[in-house]
Amino acid sequence: MATDRRVSRVSSLIKREVSQMLLYEIKDDRVGAGMVSVTDVDVSGDLQHAKIFVSIYGTEQAKAETMEGLRSSAGFVRRELGQRIRLRRTPEIVFFEDRSLERGDRTLHLLNQLRDTRQEDDEDIEPAQEDLS
Repeated sequence: MATDRRVSRVSSLIKREVSQMLLYEIKDDRVGAGMVSVTDVDVSGDLQHAKIFVSIYGTEQAKAETMEGLRSSAGFVRRELGQRIRLRRTPEIVFFEDRSLERGDRTLHLLNQLRDTRQEDDEDIEPAQEDLS
């Protein structure tokens, strides 16, 4: 079992290297269909498995194509990581779409709508209270 500090360091190294690969080395046209960025990497305690979370900007079709391209390039990514990062065993790579940014944006939108609705309600109530005085 690796220490938490080592797992964290390996995770950040994988994140940096995969980000570089997405920018310059993965040639699959499907990956270029949507703007892709690595948001997080979760490495298991034994350093044998890595979940790579990616955020994809684009239409639903572009997102699906991009995920398909990323999944098909997992072998290439693993091989490149093995050459770039000195580990006894290179972790198995699995890509996951990270929709947390979309959920956060949706939550902020709903909160802003709620705030605007409350402000409108407060404006309607205030003149009525002044008439009673």
